[in-house]
Amino acid sequence: MQDDTRRDRRRERTPPRDTPAKVRPPQPEISFSKSDYEGVAPHEDDPVVVSAIVMGYIVKRVLVDQGSSANILFWETFEGMKIPNDRLIPYAGTLVGFAGDQVITRGYADLETTFGQGAQMKTVVVRYLVVNAQSSYNILIGRPTLNKLGAVVSTSHLKVMELS
Repeated sequence: MQDDTRRDRRRERTPPRDTPAKVRPPQPEISFSKSDYEGVAPHEDDPVVVSAIVMGYIVKRVLVDQGSSANILFWETFEGMKIPNDRLIPYAGTLVGFAGDQVITRGYADLETTFGQGAQMKTVVVRYLVVNAQSSYNILIGRPTLNKLGAVVSTSHLKVMELS
């Protein structure tokens, strides 16, 4: 009986929700099959690397990094694409890697980026932090863009599939 009274008091203190909880629209099922292994050597732990079109430039060596909370564009790539510097918006923050190393950003840029091929092409505006650091990649695509694309990554298949 005492537990019922506490529960009632708790209900009285909890304000009603003004808006209903967000309900995600139904999503199509995505599955990877044996045919998706075509061209993939078994038992390799290679990263998922793709190409993208950024502001009309084909950019190779784009790392799909599911562990990153940011999209990174390296300064050398930014300069190589001849993007006007006025597209770079000042940003005073630093980027901290998982090892604790800090990289000072040069700013950020919102750039139209196209992923996929043929009928599967999808273009979104991606906010890139532009950093002056060494990397064997040109761009790192993180969770913000993967979520915006509705992308599902399979590291064993070395593939990215997007929800249609």
